[in-house]
Amino acid sequence: MNQIRSTVRRLPLLRSIAVWGPGLLVMLADTDAGNVVTAAQAGAQWGYRLLPLLVLLIPLLYMAQELTVRLGIYTGRGHGELIREHFGPVWSWVSVAGLGVATVGSLVTEFTAVAGIGELFGVSRSLTLPAAALGLVAIVATGSYRRIERMALLIGLLELAFFAVAWSTHPDWRVVAADVADLPLGNHEFLYLVAALIGAVFNPWMVFYQQAAVADKGLTPADCQAERWDTAVGAVLTQALTAAVLVAAAATLGASSGSGGSGAHGSLDSVGEISSALAPLLGAQWGRVVFSAGVLGAALVAAIVASLALAWGVGEVTGVRRSLEYRPQQAPWFYGVYVAAVAGSAALVWASRDLVWLNIGAQVVNAFLLPLVLGLLVALAARALPDAAKLSRPYTWILAGATFAVCVLGWFGALWGWIGSVK
Repeated sequence: MNQIRSTVRRLPLLRSIAVWGPGLLVMLADTDAGNVVTAAQAGAQWGYRLLPLLVLLIPLLYMAQELTVRLGIYTGRGHGELIREHFGPVWSWVSVAGLGVATVGSLVTEFTAVAGIGELFGVSRSLTLPAAALGLVAIVATGSYRRIERMALLIGLLELAFFAVAWSTHPDWRVVAADVADLPLGNHEFLYLVAALIGAVFNPWMVFYQQAAVADKGLTPADCQAERWDTAVGAVLTQALTAAVLVAAAATLGASSGSGGSGAHGSLDSVGEISSALAPLLGAQWGRVVFSAGVLGAALVAAIVASLALAWGVGEVTGVRRSLEYRPQQAPWFYGVYVAAVAGSAALVWASRDLVWLNIGAQVVNAFLLPLVLGLLVALAARALPDAAKLSRPYTWILAGATFAVCVLGWFGALWGWIGSVK
């Protein structure tokens, strides 16, 4: 083992490859079951009109997660720990409370998807939910960080199935151009989905996870550039996967509804409804298997990342042991939070059969949490980073401006959508 590590240190390319992982993993987790449902609903209801938003969010997604890389590498501390250190315990608990809300919302959507996929193939949720929960606990409880990362990445690669589904639709680029030029900015349903897509892209647990993972993996300033590339590739990949789902839904559900994606299509609340609509693109049985594999991979990898983020976050603000390098008996609170999050969410979905409405609603809640999450992240970058890693003044202004614009758009879309739905 020591010889292998020595070889990796001597060969820059091998070192760079060994560094990759946290960025790709957190971005694959970002394309979770709630994200899939939101993107499919956006495509079915509004055609390709929301496609440019997914592209425009890539730079800020990268910039935000790249800050977690800098903070994790140059301070060696997690997000919650730095907030406690620089802004006090009150703000650290506020941030973890927001993390808890986002994590529970995500986990419920992930397990709802797992149950829905099982039922598509005639398997009861009484079997699929315990099996998924036990599998997720076993993955984390029996391995080091690097082993868990590799296993989660392999699961996440199932999401590449979304590209096959989108490719099979052969979208008409003239229709794409026409939709992009016709944005109904005064429609409350359109703006509500804008907020949902923003919330789906910026999950609070992503910030906690990647910063803690970078620190737990033991990355150094020499690894910073490689981890930036890891994050950049992941940011493009997650948005491309989301776009693939949106394109597939727009090319099929929008057209088949006769609305042309003009807002008239009914709600797509569950993975089952989406699968039934998109699976025939690759053949009835084969298509269902491929699409279900993609959603299952998305749900499981997101459940791992979100639960670990919560365990790390709680550990950081309470000061208890929190590392995947410890065994469960050495860090009982860390593993206890992880198990409680996984088991509790699975039990909630098993007991409550009607939670599909949370799929899009949870993303909108994330949009409301954006100012807290991104605001504290930018503030930490200004206060906690050493001089060698501090942001330049122009970069800081660009980051602050983009953050403000996206936060305002998310809040406005969510509020206008709710107001419009009440009328």
